[in-house]
Amino acid sequence: MADKNVRYGAEIRKQAAKIDALKSSSFICPKCGKKKVKRKGNSLWACRSCNAVFAGGTYSLSTPAGEVAMRLIEEYKKR
Repeated sequence: MADKNVRYGAEIRKQAAKIDALKSSSFICPKCGKKKVKRKGNSLWACRSCNAVFAGGTYSLSTPAGEVAMRLIEEYKKR
């Protein structure tokens, strides 16, 4: 079940359960490509394979705003 702090409302409990599952899952490392990135702390992510540390979203490695920024950076690099 979701966090004990979430009490009333099925929709809120579902959202809390989704966030809890997301922050405890593994993500793919942008440097080595292995699925070994885990959450270290608030917005801190570390790869257990290559020991790289990343700043990302609070509950996931990347955010929609971060993905847009990465695309823009890559586009400017090509020029």
